[in-house]
Amino acid sequence: MQVKKVLTYVAVAFAVFYLFTRPTEAAAAVSGVFEGIMQGADRLAVFFTNVLS
Repeated sequence: MQVKKVLTYVAVAFAVFYLFTRPTEAAAAVSGVFEGIMQGADRLAVFFTNVLS
């Protein structure tokens, strides 16, 4: 459990550091993640629409 907590803190610290040192790249990365999530949701919607019709 302790390792998981340390890794979480390291990941958060890295994200904050990245955000302040390269804000444009950080914004692009976040945008890419959201686009991927939306694309996945759209594909699931198409799948279920086809299955249920």
